[in-house]
Amino acid sequence: MERKTYDTYVRILESELVPALGCTEPIALAYASAKAREILGCFPEHLTVWCSGNIIKNVKGVKVPNSGGMKGVEAAAVLGVCGGDARQALEVLETVEQKDIARAKELLANGFCSCVLKEGVANLYIEARAVCRSDEVAVVIEDEHTNITRIERNGEVIFRKEKEEVPEKEAPDKSLLNLEDIIEFAGTVEIEDVRKALSRQVRYNTRIAEEGLKNPWGAQVGKVVLEEFGDDVKWRAVAKAAAGSDARMSGCSLPVIINSGSGNQGMTCSLPVIEYGRELGKTEEEIYRALCVSNLVALNQKKYIGSLSAYCGAVCAAAGAGAGITYLYGGTLDQIENTVVNTIADAGGIVCDGAKPSCAAKIATALQAAVLSHKMAMRNLTFARGEGLVMDCPEDTIKAVGYVGRAGMKQTDVEILNLMIGKTKIDEIS
Repeated sequence: MERKTYDTYVRILESELVPALGCTEPIALAYASAKAREILGCFPEHLTVWCSGNIIKNVKGVKVPNSGGMKGVEAAAVLGVCGGDARQALEVLETVEQKDIARAKELLANGFCSCVLKEGVANLYIEARAVCRSDEVAVVIEDEHTNITRIERNGEVIFRKEKEEVPEKEAPDKSLLNLEDIIEFAGTVEIEDVRKALSRQVRYNTRIAEEGLKNPWGAQVGKVVLEEFGDDVKWRAVAKAAAGSDARMSGCSLPVIINSGSGNQGMTCSLPVIEYGRELGKTEEEIYRALCVSNLVALNQKKYIGSLSAYCGAVCAAAGAGAGITYLYGGTLDQIENTVVNTIADAGGIVCDGAKPSCAAKIATALQAAVLSHKMAMRNLTFARGEGLVMDCPEDTIKAVGYVGRAGMKQTDVEILNLMIGKTKIDEIS
């Protein structure tokens, strides 16, 4: 493998597999607001957050961690102002105390924060404007959950990060991702180069999965799967990923290691691989190599779709998990590629209608498709090119499905948002 590709893959894993406390969209809101207060230098008199539709969609139905059960854009933003520590980025709410929650609830009741839909911007866009007397600070986040692109103070831009100015070390080139190189990388990588990121993923994500199975979080999808369908490795793998989402979507304060900016995707592409690896008696190193496959395969799909869209990212992550499982079973490159193709040909197109407890069920559904796809691939069975979105080669199939998710489902995203915010009235639908 070329050294440039090898080093890029290591850096992709280091930059993508990072901890986040709670669903990443409300956390990004809290981060922007905490940063605005930090720059302002005093507690704001009022806060306005301008958000893209996808941010509103992904925050509306999920509980903000360390919030005492609060939901919504305003709750996340106000809690960031009251008790957030912007220095901790995706763990910004780790420092929140009971007094901060009480103050946030009081401020929310008194109309301290306003949320405004921002149209014509990136799918992931947050602009937090904090006002104190004659001073106003604006903090803008775009494209990625901690990517601050602009800070203004009293109308003057005091920080700007243009896309072309992003240092290479901060933005590893994901265009180098492809299935063949991913498999070669997994088989040859020096484990010490990826141990820190992958060992943390195993620890963090296993812990929240066990919490989700132990206690009654959300709709308890993981517990239902495990108790109703049996204890074989397939159902344990599905249950653990779903249980992690049960906990995370319902406000559990345990951090997870994300993938593609998403905790749900991070759990979906890792927990099943860990469970299968342990069932098969694989060594720690063998499990880490399989996790290289699952994480990078998930990221390879998302590079075409983008951070947020109407295409459910759990499908990308599940395809990654399926690929990792096939790798653990000694599958060939063709069999791993067929696992990915089979999964997205089956479950591709599940819509994302925001982050909320039902994400756990979508994870369970996508992973069942991934396990079936793995079983088919190990028998050298796959869907033929020309059938639907299955193209001439696996990489083109991933690209085609990604295009549908990014461009083809763009209007779907708009209509979902219009229904969620009440712009489209149910009683007006004929």
